[in-house]
Amino acid sequence: QMRVLIGILTLPDRFQERDLLRLVYGTQSPVGVRVDVRFVLCNVTDEDHKILVGLEIMRYADIIILNCRENMNGGKTYTFFSSLPRIFGSDPYDYVMKSDDDTYFRLQNLVDSLKPLPKEDLYYGFVIPCNSMNPFKYYMSGMGYLITWDIVEWISVSDIPKKYLTGSEDKVFGKWISKGHRGRNRYSAKWSMYDFPEPKTNCSHELWPETVGVHLLKNRDKWVRTLRYFNVTKDLKPSKLYHF
Repeated sequence: QMRVLIGILTLPDRFQERDLLRLVYGTQSPVGVRVDVRFVLCNVTDEDHKILVGLEIMRYADIIILNCRENMNGGKTYTFFSSLPRIFGSDPYDYVMKSDDDTYFRLQNLVDSLKPLPKEDLYYGFVIPCNSMNPFKYYMSGMGYLITWDIVEWISVSDIPKKYLTGSEDKVFGKWISKGHRGRNRYSAKWSMYDFPEPKTNCSHELWPETVGVHLLKNRDKWVRTLRYFNVTKDLKPSKLYHF
């Protein structure tokens, strides 16, 4: 059975975002694969957050707390990937994805897109710049990029990533891959991955059924419009307990 880890890099105080993501991923049941969604934080230092995040861990067991100071572009992504062999080395995943908490992935479409691709040395995502279809120029967008476990292991032991820790994390990650001659198998999921249609940019287009991922869901309205389009409550069973 294919195993995928989705690490969503987020912040301790983003409780509502985590609750929503638990709903949208917990109600998806992709076939032939195990997908584990984990929320990734650095050290939790605020006393209130320690209590509330601790309760989340007790209830959901879906949070990874790394030994780092919270940051976006100062090495958190490196700490995430480089820590995984220590955490999961005895039971590794086939694929690991880094994602943002404003991105919605449709898991079955994601899994189906992976099935025909190479199972090693794979670097998968939405290639930047937006108007490019060439996955070898230049790097995959931070909305969500996926690699195979062999690259995860390489990140954990290579000196190359340690030399490039600061800067836009997706761009820096692409530099690691290029400098280390990794990701010989690359796949751009464009235009199944894209930014939300509004505002219209070179990275966005209208919602469509073949979607793998939608990015920049920055408010509840955009989330609701996206979830309504994909009819996510179609399997809601009739009950005397509720009606719509």
